[in-house]
Amino acid sequence: MQENLNQMAKDNAQSFIEWFKELMNYSLFNLGESNITLGLIITLSVSFIALFVITEWIRRFTVHKVLKRYQIDTGTKQSIGTMIKYFLILAGVFSILQTNGIDLSAFGILAGALGVGIGFGLQNITNNFISGLIILFEQPIKVGDRIEVGDVSGDVIKISARSTMIVTNDNISIIVPNSQFIDSQVINWSHNERKIRFNFPVGVSYKEDPQKVKAILMEVAKKNKGVLDTPEPDVLFEDYGDSSINFNLRVWTSEYINRPKILKSQLYYEIFRRFGEDGIEIPFPQRDLHLKSGFENMSK
Repeated sequence: MQENLNQMAKDNAQSFIEWFKELMNYSLFNLGESNITLGLIITLSVSFIALFVITEWIRRFTVHKVLKRYQIDTGTKQSIGTMIKYFLILAGVFSILQTNGIDLSAFGILAGALGVGIGFGLQNITNNFISGLIILFEQPIKVGDRIEVGDVSGDVIKISARSTMIVTNDNISIIVPNSQFIDSQVINWSHNERKIRFNFPVGVSYKEDPQKVKAILMEVAKKNKGVLDTPEPDVLFEDYGDSSINFNLRVWTSEYINRPKILKSQLYYEIFRRFGEDGIEIPFPQRDLHLKSGFENMSK
């Protein structure tokens, strides 16, 4: 009795295995000389998922472990890691297809169909992808850069194949197509180094001593921790305005590249306080009204 049960179990297991093999070998369609089966589709799917997971791990390992040992800025590290990932994905895809016996010559037909698709509706996607490669190689922008493109201003936090992610000072993420960085004018505040100069206008009354005003502005700038000592700040006598003599306070900073209004506010608060202590008058716009003769007779 027990032997019969064991034999039945073996027969059922054998039947299941044969059924599973038939299912996996079930032909779905032909691609050139390659027979595409259900099992092959599953194998390719698992292989591609593993490829993307492994290449992403290699990218992170390269950026955070290998390149960390060298004096390379963060944006360049990210670009190198991304290019390595794309290269490994491309090599891995062809390797997986060849290993599984896929006839690669059949992809000539798919390439032709893809060309037609690009001609009809995929121009933007292709343009953005190629622009992404140009950005990674030429590096007009990098991760960590402070940029302005169009009406968007913020820090670059990610450059992908199709788009670039920018975070504004309000912590809003904006996705910008890569082609916009190639076709449009881009202002990169930190392309060479993270050190830039800001210009802050200051106006005082005509009765004030320009040398005293300059001394106060220089003192305020040098006391601010966000202002660099080298290059040192300076003050320009800008022009004679309608109601004031105007100065230009020029300061260098590396801390407030992405927060210029914060630095401006700090300096203006302190300048206003110092002007009040030293009796420096900040004028307001004044206009003189001249009435033509005969105006009173007209009003009567």
